[in-house]
Amino acid sequence: MAEPLLRVRNLVKHFPVQGGLLSRTVDHVHAVDGVSFELGAGETLGLVGESGCGKSTTGRCILRLIEPTAGEVRFDGKDVMAMDGRGLREMSRGMQIIFQDPFASLNPRMTVGAIVGEALTIHRLARNVREHDERVVNLLETVGLHADYRSRYPHEFSGGQRQRIGIARALAVSPRLIVCDEPVSALDVSIQAQVINLLEDLQRQFGLAYLFIAHDLSVVEHISRRVAVMYLGRIVELASAHDLYATPRHPYTEALLSAVPVPDPAAKRRRIVLQGDVPNPIDPPAGCHFHPRCPHAMQRCRSEAPLLREVTPGHLAACHLNA
Repeated sequence: MAEPLLRVRNLVKHFPVQGGLLSRTVDHVHAVDGVSFELGAGETLGLVGESGCGKSTTGRCILRLIEPTAGEVRFDGKDVMAMDGRGLREMSRGMQIIFQDPFASLNPRMTVGAIVGEALTIHRLARNVREHDERVVNLLETVGLHADYRSRYPHEFSGGQRQRIGIARALAVSPRLIVCDEPVSALDVSIQAQVINLLEDLQRQFGLAYLFIAHDLSVVEHISRRVAVMYLGRIVELASAHDLYATPRHPYTEALLSAVPVPDPAAKRRRIVLQGDVPNPIDPPAGCHFHPRCPHAMQRCRSEAPLLREVTPGHLAACHLNA
């Protein structure tokens, strides 16, 4: 087996909760609670789950935009957690991010040319002004934007165009991995399809690997080779997109898939309605985090956290029902 491009082991991120007159740390939010997965070169791994389950925090911890509490991240065989200063800067050339909100992720005071070309300047990837400008023009045209747009400002563009600018910025340093943090959730449905098709074209053209974070299961099924499902900071199921959508092996995944709209009005799907709300991440339940809402919960689930283990070849699930 080839060495994976990205390997994440037992990633943990706890955010301190401060209180009292002296603003002391009184508790912690368990945002990411022991996440592990691998991602191969040129592969797309979808990361799905409800809002607040820790998907975006996982992606940002991998890039060290947020400092993890514990865990191991290896990119191209190198320990990302051990990097500092120059090492982090060099690593950032290999890993980039596309943010969720195309309105907030672009500096309104900078022109499009300055936004896209900023990384070229920081990493000294252009030998002179002419080469810099040629590279910016090439990046804009690669994502379907006109070269003349480089002199305009972000407020002059639609949401879909702004997200294309964000994609061009991510491509500027020729990365091998891009963390796509819900890149289409803020866009109209028709524009979502255009951006997804663009990402697929760029993947084929440049051999990119994507960690595609989203809550729209239909989009994830379309673009992903494998899918990981998160619940309250933990991955509860990981499998190929086909296997996960055809035969989910975790009750939470079954509930998520039952909520996906069916295009055929005549088709019927049994809707699984979960009882209660997502538990407070400051004080997550003991044992399996999903047991307070699980219709199949057993006494064992309340005290023993299930391990993410292989139940069929290539299909992992963290559920005692598969024991």
